[in-house]
Amino acid sequence: MSIKVFKPTTNARRNMSVTDYSELSKVAPEKSLLKPLAKNSGRNSYGRITVRHRGGGNRRKYRVIDFKRTKFNVEAVVKTLEYDPNRSAHIALIEYADGVKSYILAPVGLKVGDKVVAGPEADIKPGNALPLVNIPVGTFIHNVELYPGKGGQLARAAGNAAQLMAKEGVYALLRLPSGELRNVPVNCMATIGQVGNTDHENVKIGKAGRTRHMGIRPTVRGSVMNPNDHPHGGGEGKSPIGRPGPVTPWGKPALGYKTRAKKNRSDKLIVKRRNGK
Repeated sequence: MSIKVFKPTTNARRNMSVTDYSELSKVAPEKSLLKPLAKNSGRNSYGRITVRHRGGGNRRKYRVIDFKRTKFNVEAVVKTLEYDPNRSAHIALIEYADGVKSYILAPVGLKVGDKVVAGPEADIKPGNALPLVNIPVGTFIHNVELYPGKGGQLARAAGNAAQLMAKEGVYALLRLPSGELRNVPVNCMATIGQVGNTDHENVKIGKAGRTRHMGIRPTVRGSVMNPNDHPHGGGEGKSPIGRPGPVTPWGKPALGYKTRAKKNRSDKLIVKRRNGK
């Protein structure tokens, strides 16, 4: 899928580009797989803002995606390829032989009319889902489970793919899109291929209004605030930070400071971290 650029009819259009949606099906989404999506504007269950600079944005309906692929050995036909406003990847509507419909992430090369299947005996082709123990070493995969039966959590964004590097005992070694090397149980499910919409990283937003449509509000630098609003504020002109290092609005170190309360249980399965350590 290519990138569409515009003639510079306005200042915003001069630098704007969008994904060319010509390969997508011109249909409305499947109603039975839509759910309302309430906005929380970055607030947690207590109503406190835990993620700043969120709010507004266009209304969306959530598309229910089948990340688990547990309907084994039942062939499904790809009916449509669709846009999903909730993720960077495109999605595919599949209909199983028994009439059940589902949305899955659309991998590179998947077309309307193709057949996909999930299960240990499935062929190694894009869109098919298998346990890692049944996938050959070196294969590129996406929508990988971290825990058996929980559903895919790794390599789900547009253009992403993990590579199966080795299998030893009860673990499979994966190279993730970040460069991290990680062990995952071999009975976890994964889907063959690379996630579609690979040109998503080349899209230029072009204007501030487009990020507002996404529900992202402006971010103000601390150095242009008053000292009562931010530790970096105050001073004449462009002043230095005035303390040993950059900090958050609440005075915590902003670079390299570990804020995690405890080590994650799955950290012991990381062979090489994404930062090379």
